[in-house]
Amino acid sequence: MQQRKLGRTGVAVSEIGFGAWAIGGAWGDVSMEDAKAALHAALDGGCTFIDTADVYGDGRSEQIIAEVLAERGGERPFVATKAGRRLVPHAAEGYTKANLAEFVERSLRNLRVDCLDLVQLHCPPPAVYYRPEVFQAMDELVAEGKIRHYGVSVEKVEEALKAIEYPNVATVQIIYNIFRQRPSKLFFDVAKRRDVGVIVRVPLASGLLTGKMSADTAFAADDHRAFNRNGEAFDKGETFAGVPYPLALEAVEHIRKLVPGDASMAQFALRWILMEEGVSTVIPGARNARQAMANSEAAGLAPISPEVMSELRSLYREMIAPHVHHLW
Repeated sequence: MQQRKLGRTGVAVSEIGFGAWAIGGAWGDVSMEDAKAALHAALDGGCTFIDTADVYGDGRSEQIIAEVLAERGGERPFVATKAGRRLVPHAAEGYTKANLAEFVERSLRNLRVDCLDLVQLHCPPPAVYYRPEVFQAMDELVAEGKIRHYGVSVEKVEEALKAIEYPNVATVQIIYNIFRQRPSKLFFDVAKRRDVGVIVRVPLASGLLTGKMSADTAFAADDHRAFNRNGEAFDKGETFAGVPYPLALEAVEHIRKLVPGDASMAQFALRWILMEEGVSTVIPGARNARQAMANSEAAGLAPISPEVMSELRSLYREMIAPHVHHLW
């Protein structure tokens, strides 16, 4: 597993990390046994970066991470969490120092640490990016020794560009995959210039880019792929990268023809992301040990040829971009 620098944090992290949303909730039932096995497998495969959030399973994800790391002992991986989505309503006015401090204290308890490696504002309302006092509050939490670094998880490229105008925003987490290519045009270059770490989420478009879904695939009632296709619960871009499901299935069949024989489609999709030098780490989720191991193995694939990269850009431009490019 290769390492990449996480922006100005100065920390080197595995280029494939572990996204811990699935082991927390909103992806159907994942047993405690499977959740722990998935994380153990990722760490055994060389993962040194874990991403979670305080709302994943109402703290379940953070607690599972703490338990697994306690079982393993030794050198700890870098653990990033998020804060803000516990607000009801989720409004910019709620991003106060008092509320953020409360969320941080809860994550400290869940993760069983005295200082959090990285706290990301969790897809805050757009108005937050125009409230310097929010970022001042994060600076104060750093000064108080509660967090080491902070960043943002964003929905839109424009939000990412605004966030990194604040000098101490160390990382940006953003959706980037074969179905969401817009960040590669401008954002990655600006982030690199400002030494901002880039964490890529939703790398498999909620599982579409595994190539295992069909029109008949059924999702559990508590799986966001069943209840959030049109943004009923949160931004629809979080589910299937915002691409209409039937169209995405059609595009997947075009991609399938480009996947080399020594890789699964999921591994190919992860390797595509790693072709972008501006990416610090990509955080696929996993519901079991088998998926986690396969994700880690994607780092060892050969680079994708320029010809295939060009075909994937054309597919995006012709089939997908009209539905997503202008939205995020």
